Amino acid sequence: MRPARPLALLVLLALVTSLTGCSGAPNARAWASSVCTTLAPWRTEIGSLTKRTQQQMETATTPRQAKENLMRLFGGAEDASERARAGVVKAGVPDVDDGAQIAEGFTNSLAATRDAYARARSGVEGLATAPAETFYQQVAKVVEQLQTDYQASSLDTGNLHSVELKSAFDEVSECR
Repeated sequence: MRPARPLALLVLLALVTSLTGCSGAPNARAWASSVCTTLAPWRTEIGSLTKRTQQQMETATTPRQAKENLMRLFGGAEDASERARAGVVKAGVPDVDDGAQIAEGFTNSLAATRDAYARARSGVEGLATAPAETFYQQVAKVVEQLQTDYQASSLDTGNLHSVELKSAFDEVSECR
């Protein structure tokens, strides 16, 4: 029975070695692909919501209709941003230096974007629709604040501190 012992030890050693070689974290290319696959529908939905709202605003004849359209836009963008944030969380942490910090930056950025849209929705929701001139002035302030919040929350993949991820975002087809 002695010969079986070294064989069992070799099998166990091979298993441990193969498991330690797999951290479970996606490599830079896989993570970038997953993130871009998550963000593409988000960008499309935000664009669609914006375009549809612009079209509706052109035909809206009352502040009440404008308010409903804006609340639908901001609420939809808030929901889309949350789905994108959850998708990036699901992508995991990239297996690169500071991967956890980078993944957290992405999710925090999307959470801040979601929150900016939520504040805009709430801001418009709280506006009185009469008098109309005052309503539109207040909407302009809400939108200005949204733009400020949105710019503050944006994440530029060109500023990543990971050469591997910068390269992956440039090379992966899902990110183009």
